[in-house]
Amino acid sequence: MQNFIYDIPTKVYFGKGQIENLPKELAKFGKKVLLVYGGGSIKKMGLYDTIMELLKDFEVFEVSGIEPNPRIDSVREGAKICKDEGIDVCLAVGGGSTIDATKFMAAGTFVEHDPWLFFSEKNTTTIEKALPIVTVLTLAATGSEMDNGGVISNPITNDKLDRGANCLKPKVSFLDPTYTYTVSKYQTACGSADIMSHIFEVYFNMTPDFDMLDGFMESMLRSVMKYAPIAMNDPTNYEARANLMWASSWAINGFVVGGKKQQWSCHKLEHELSAYYDITHGLGLAILTPQWMRYCLSEKTVSKYVQFGVNVMGIDASLEPMDIANQAIDKLADFFKNTLGLASTLTEIGIDDSKFEIMARKSVKNSVVNGFIPLREADALEIFKMCK
Repeated sequence: MQNFIYDIPTKVYFGKGQIENLPKELAKFGKKVLLVYGGGSIKKMGLYDTIMELLKDFEVFEVSGIEPNPRIDSVREGAKICKDEGIDVCLAVGGGSTIDATKFMAAGTFVEHDPWLFFSEKNTTTIEKALPIVTVLTLAATGSEMDNGGVISNPITNDKLDRGANCLKPKVSFLDPTYTYTVSKYQTACGSADIMSHIFEVYFNMTPDFDMLDGFMESMLRSVMKYAPIAMNDPTNYEARANLMWASSWAINGFVVGGKKQQWSCHKLEHELSAYYDITHGLGLAILTPQWMRYCLSEKTVSKYVQFGVNVMGIDASLEPMDIANQAIDKLADFFKNTLGLASTLTEIGIDDSKFEIMARKSVKNSVVNGFIPLREADALEIFKMCK
């Protein structure tokens, strides 16, 4: 086991009606608020009007239209407003894309350079300060409401890159499962695949670590697999929405990492898919994950698949290890395709192999990603081909 520091300063208001506490929390930071949101969904569900009524004693500025794969142009717009208007606190209302964009608006407020340099030149830029960030979550998926990072896209360069810093952790997050009642079947499915992938990136790791953390991750995986189809078929089922929402936060807030040495490799591959084709992140992960698992399977790694297969997928522990491993992958692929209803190949969503080579090269940054197993360009290329 490795030494580690765990520090999550985010205060969470979980449950129905907790939004009433929003004004007192925002007031701790000031009176000028930058409200950031996506399309029209928060207006259709009445959440926008609720928030504006709660903020009647605040001076509110807005950035709307945040895309599902948030763009650097939105970050630039928000950072400029924060500077020009002397914003005190940033309020993100939406899913992970809105929260991610808001984080870098908050950080961009304190630098003179283009916010894209946070991503394109990680070795020469730092994120040392950001405006306070408060979130109201409307989609269970990315966990951005309780973590320290985000992902931003640059359509000009076809890049989708991640960055993290402690100052980007939200100060307060409001998690009311009823705000996810209007999430479509498709987005619920994609969000659930995203949650599971966050867990897989940590779970599939050969570093010896706490058994209790593996058990915690296995419990979350079972919960997502149980409640995702319930939420899809009964969208106002509070228990289902609540379990997915809380799993989303705890899958990626750092708790399950312990002291593991890790690099996320399946996510690196998917970022290239959505950078070039602007697909939903969770959909890309649902297509990639089973093939990523197949590619990483070997005599050296099979024990982890056996653990997953027996403890999560309910496979007979007396079978041969490789049989358990392959059955586990097959069962997961079947869950993504036939239970969640997501595509299982890139061909199904209109993606051919014309960009596989450049995506493979960019995913490993001309080097190696030391994830579950080390992935080099040739490995990344083969996984893309397996997904065709």
